[in-house]
Amino acid sequence: MKSGGSRLSEQDREALLARVNRRKASAPATRTAPPAVAVPASATDFTTLPGYKEVQMQRSFADMLGMENPFFRVHERRAGADTLIGNRVLSNFSSYDYLGLNTHPEVGEAAKAAIDRYGTSTSASRLVAGERPVHRELERLLAEVYGTEDCVVMVSGHATNVGVIGQIMGPKDLIIHDELIHNSVVVGAQLSGAQRRSFPHNDLAALERLLLGARRQYGRVLIVVEGLYSMDGDFPDLGTLVDMKKRFGAWLMVDDAHGLGVVGRTGRGLAEQAGIDPTEVDIWMGTLSKTLSGAGGYVAGSSALVDYVKTAVGAFVFSVGLSPPVAAAALAALKIMLREPERVERLHRNGQRFLQAARRHGLDTGTSAGLAITPVILGESLKAAMLSNRLSDRGFNVMPILHPAVPERMARLRFFITSEHTDEQLDGAARVTAEEIAGLAGTSEVLRSMAQALT
Repeated sequence: MKSGGSRLSEQDREALLARVNRRKASAPATRTAPPAVAVPASATDFTTLPGYKEVQMQRSFADMLGMENPFFRVHERRAGADTLIGNRVLSNFSSYDYLGLNTHPEVGEAAKAAIDRYGTSTSASRLVAGERPVHRELERLLAEVYGTEDCVVMVSGHATNVGVIGQIMGPKDLIIHDELIHNSVVVGAQLSGAQRRSFPHNDLAALERLLLGARRQYGRVLIVVEGLYSMDGDFPDLGTLVDMKKRFGAWLMVDDAHGLGVVGRTGRGLAEQAGIDPTEVDIWMGTLSKTLSGAGGYVAGSSALVDYVKTAVGAFVFSVGLSPPVAAAALAALKIMLREPERVERLHRNGQRFLQAARRHGLDTGTSAGLAITPVILGESLKAAMLSNRLSDRGFNVMPILHPAVPERMARLRFFITSEHTDEQLDGAARVTAEEIAGLAGTSEVLRSMAQALT
């Protein structure tokens, strides 16, 4: 290049091009490697996952009808007997706060004090990070409620069932459960590798036939029922179950997630309701997220069971310990429940009032016992979704339960009753529901035609 110039001479340009060409020639050839294995495009397409198409179809159907999605509504304050959604106050029938303890001053203060003392997290599993006094105090009181030797709490109710059932049962064993059992029990059974069979809802004669035909073929047998069924609001005959598990040499497990605080004169669950010694049940399972205003799950039973869970169940061993403020809130709520049985009495009264009002208006409430859960069965998912939206327009927040959570013919609205609901809310909800169902008369054929057009 000439000094002081800005342009390359012909000789400089040729030399530069030669250097570039030499570099290109010495560089390794680049190419796009073919895939290691030929696979269909669907193998990496999330939209091909099971059920995705059905969800999209339902949303398209709802859009055609001008329906808002009834799920994932944003609650702008504490959701108890009423709630704030879209800057509107609605009577709320979609809360597990059965005894109204979620904003009780003592519960909030207990959580705040635990934050000040322990922080917001245990930071690791309890095996690694150690215990907090509030964990053991909560576990001791839960064990006392169930009359068991010990109890252990975990960070997730779903994971409690999955982890415990998945660990204590194995390929040579059998798990028998009510057909309406919670998903977590089914997933735990699948994880265990045990054989799994179900019996028709609350049909204990069918359970006995299963045991007669299959018991000798397996090592351990686990019978699993719920203390209060979350979809139907009814409960099983515990006395018969206890007799059966003894005769056939089986373990009996009761998922009391919705039972604590609801079932029994003082809310101690299915054993109190049935007048049965709770130690006759081998495994009591429950959650902290409903009556106890927290989050997480627990298992109560013999000291051997609890010791095994705390040393062998992955959902406990490999998971962070329950957050101290959550444990403290649940402990405070449990103490209030035991101290103020009148809350349970109010809940029972309210549950019966709504059930009777619904039946007077001709609503199909299935087999509900009228404690804290009462369904209104409609039989079509889109009809249930439409009704939920209509009730929202009229000031009532009630969630639909749609297929595949329940069979299509059993689609429903599910009313959760609390001790804090007023007579006006209970009577009004039943009346308005009946009015809106009448307003949907004749829509079934139209809905079916539209659904067929989308498939």
